[in-house]
Amino acid sequence: MDPEQVDEFVMGYLKKKGFNSAAKQLQEALHYNNGGTFNSTDYHNDPELTKLIRSFSQSENDPTRYRDGYSKLRSWAYNSLDLYKHELLRVMYPVFIHCYMDLVGKGHTQEARSFFNSFRRDHEMIHLRDLQKLEGVLVPSHLEEMEFARSLRQSKVNIKICQYSYDLLLQYLHRTESTLMLGIINEHINFQVYSGQPNSSSDDIDAVTIVGSFQETADHVNQKEIQWGLLEDSLEDRLEKTGSLLSDSEKGQGESKDGDIDDSKKRSNEIGKQGSSLKKLKKDKAGNATAKVARQETSIVSPAPRVKPELALPVMSTDVEESILEDLRNRVQLSSVAMPSVSFYTFVNTHNGLNCASISHDGSLVAGGFSDSSIKVWDMAKIGQAGSGALQDESDTNDQNVGPNSRRNYTLLLGHSGPVYSATFSPPGDFILSSSADTTIRLWSTKLNANLVCYKGHNYPVWDVQFSPFGHYFASCSHDRTARIWSMDRIQPLRIMAGHLSDVDCVQWHPNCNYIATGSSDKTVRLWDVQTGECVRIFIGHRSMVLSLAMSPDGRYMASGDEDGTIMMWDLSTARCITPLMGHNSCVWSLSYSGEGSLLASGSADCTVKLWDVTSSTKLTKAEEKNGNSNRLRSLRTFPTKSTPVHALRFSRRNLLFAAGALAKPAS
Repeated sequence: MDPEQVDEFVMGYLKKKGFNSAAKQLQEALHYNNGGTFNSTDYHNDPELTKLIRSFSQSENDPTRYRDGYSKLRSWAYNSLDLYKHELLRVMYPVFIHCYMDLVGKGHTQEARSFFNSFRRDHEMIHLRDLQKLEGVLVPSHLEEMEFARSLRQSKVNIKICQYSYDLLLQYLHRTESTLMLGIINEHINFQVYSGQPNSSSDDIDAVTIVGSFQETADHVNQKEIQWGLLEDSLEDRLEKTGSLLSDSEKGQGESKDGDIDDSKKRSNEIGKQGSSLKKLKKDKAGNATAKVARQETSIVSPAPRVKPELALPVMSTDVEESILEDLRNRVQLSSVAMPSVSFYTFVNTHNGLNCASISHDGSLVAGGFSDSSIKVWDMAKIGQAGSGALQDESDTNDQNVGPNSRRNYTLLLGHSGPVYSATFSPPGDFILSSSADTTIRLWSTKLNANLVCYKGHNYPVWDVQFSPFGHYFASCSHDRTARIWSMDRIQPLRIMAGHLSDVDCVQWHPNCNYIATGSSDKTVRLWDVQTGECVRIFIGHRSMVLSLAMSPDGRYMASGDEDGTIMMWDLSTARCITPLMGHNSCVWSLSYSGEGSLLASGSADCTVKLWDVTSSTKLTKAEEKNGNSNRLRSLRTFPTKSTPVHALRFSRRNLLFAAGALAKPAS
């Protein structure tokens, strides 16, 4: 067959398959090369061309090619040398999902289901939720209708791989003539090849990232300017200007008062609690020198810029302002050598009914939200008088739970008609907000022990609700994929933040109240401007749903925890991950920064509280920035519980760490 006939056959094949754009370009190229018009043959009646096209079509439409090609590639990758295996296996998941979607797109539904079920176990450990979504893609129309499938088809995957692993993969594909697998890899994977030995499988959090239209959107959004500093004329500013700081020994004495409203409540606490306070006092006095070191470390960091509030903030009462200033004066300076004291509140006899827990800013009140739609609030002073240190559910019939007048040692708040998923105290502790599966948010008074307002706006269960740092305003997030800004005096939301591709699971305010952050099941975190409702940052890097968020006190950094136990620390100004924190082996349900921002506490379903050194992660050398060195943030200490998953964490203003969780039966 001469070259002209080959050109004619190719042109005929392109037209028959509907590739009109490619056929037009080929015709223009041939016209330019030959200096004349391209005369197409009658490809419909040419028997040789028809035979050639039929052979191509039969091989392309054969669904067994996907199973055979993937199975051989999988066997080769698993049988590779251990040094390179983990890098080669990174290729398997994107190839797997695109093989499946290609089969569905070509109408081979039965073969697609068989292929999916045969190899899904290889990827369930890391990508279970994605596989559950893909399982619903059954017909070609779903590929366009389902947002998740459409985004996967339009995006590419960036995979970091060393030069030798990349050469091995190419040699295999060319040696075996795996044109189908080669086509999928070329179309959907971008390789970032680096020289040298392969990194270990856990070292690089950016080893596999999704790029494409969504990544381009994120890059565009992250170019926007944000004002991450603290508010002008804040209480911290006033304290710095007056210079009214107590000595370290006075701070140690002041620390013993943390967690109580006044002296009468403090005297009512049990003897054991007093003993622990005395031990803590001695420890704080002994740690004077280390506290001075901590102060020197924090002074090195440049102060946060000051910004103006975008919201009309409420006027703070004189009593509340004086109380906060007193707490700030008595704050204990923490560092890697000066650890905080930890007070853990354990719920017992909850029978797996506790969904959430919250602790007031001074630790005097603890609230729990339950599956039976109830909220229970414990006053720590009354717990001390009753002589019991445990928070018991009403289903328990111990004498400790029922007083002499048959009164409970907690306040029962009823009003929701579905499980309560979140509860949060206002900064002064006089209000509680709760959110529920009944799609509502309720405001409760801790003084009146009554429901004041029911806020309706979300269309599905509300997963989280958080008061702003100054009260009055609050933010909520829901299964309806939105977050909303509210004020206490209006029953309708002030702003609606829409943009996440799945449930919005957690929400957190920025210290200056100009932004809120939201974490989602779509594995991203977003930062929103509360004045405009506009998304100003998209943080990409988590490999599972984001369950918890925390903002550093200076507003410069944010920490986010996910379902796999990974915590990531972000720089808000650049939207870059400073470092991942590896240590937990289950969901991270709660995060909290210490008052001066030197420590980060994390609470997990693995029944531990961990403390992390934040200052070591933010001081990066140029060499570290260039090499992208990870795991710089070191775990300082782990506090294990007997069998209590940690639902809530909070650093008080004086830097005492409070934690809460429900005692669970240990796995047998």
